[in-house]
Amino acid sequence: MKGGDKKVLILGGSGFIGQAIYKELCQYYDTYGTYNSARASFENNKQFVRYDLREDDIVQILNRIKPQIIISAVRGDFASQVQAHQHIIEYLHQNKCKLLFLSSANVFDAYSKYPSYENDKTLSESIYGRLKIRIENMLLRLPKSKMAILRIPMVFGNTSPRIKEIKKAIWNNEAIEVFPNLVINVTNDDRLSQQIHYLINRNKGGVYHLGSSDLVHHDDFIKDIVDRIGEFSPIYKRVFTTNEERYLAVLPKENKLPKNLRISYQEIIDHHLMI
Repeated sequence: MKGGDKKVLILGGSGFIGQAIYKELCQYYDTYGTYNSARASFENNKQFVRYDLREDDIVQILNRIKPQIIISAVRGDFASQVQAHQHIIEYLHQNKCKLLFLSSANVFDAYSKYPSYENDKTLSESIYGRLKIRIENMLLRLPKSKMAILRIPMVFGNTSPRIKEIKKAIWNNEAIEVFPNLVINVTNDDRLSQQIHYLINRNKGGVYHLGSSDLVHHDDFIKDIVDRIGEFSPIYKRVFTTNEERYLAVLPKENKLPKNLRISYQEIIDHHLMI
C-alpha cells in the first residue's frame, strides 16, 4: 500500500522540478501531475492530467483527483497563477488537504545586505518576487496544518534549464553571464525532491528554506560547474549590478531539516557530470 494510499497532485508536474518530485514520490504515494504542453509521454500517462492555467478550472481537477497533498510547482501567466491559488485555498478550507507551495528566494530580492531567514519580512523589486509574495500572503492566513511555503534558491541538475543554457553557450561559443558580487545559495532537483518527500512524510507545515547550507559567489559557482562539464575555455560576461556584495540566499534558522537531508554547494557542483 503506497503511503497509506495518500493522493498527491503536482501542479506543473511536467516541468523540470515537477518531474523530479514526481519521480521521487510516485513509488510511495498515489501521485498525479499536470502538464500543459502536448507531449505524448504525458498524454499516455494515466497519472497525468492536462491543465492549462489560463483556460482550465483547477477545482474540476481537484474534485476529480481528490488529493490529500497538493504541490504547486506551476509556472505561467501571473494573474492566472493568483486566481488558481485562490481556488486551491477555497478547496483547502472545504477538504482534508494540504498545499506545499514552491516559492523563491526572490521574495527577498529587495534586501541585499544579508542572507534571509524564515521569519524575515518579504520585500521584492522583481515582478516574479512580488507574485510569490502575493501567493505566500494568501497562504499565511491558513493554519500550518494546511500549508507549507518552501522558499528555494536557484535550482541546478543535469537536465535543468540553467545547465542546458550553460552547455549551449559553451557549444556555440557564446558568453555565460556571471555575477561576481552576488552571494547565493543553491540546490538541485534530487535533494529538493527528497526534502519535499520528508516534509510530506512527517506532515510538516510552515515556512521552510530549502537551499544549500553554505554560501558561494555566483561567478565561482558557475565556473566550478563549467570545469566539471569538461575542458573548455568559455567566455564569461561579468555583470555588476552594484559595487558592493549583494545577497540572494535563503537559510534556515527555525525549521532545520535533518543533517542527511542538507546539502552543500560543493555537493551540487560534484553532481554535474557531462551527460
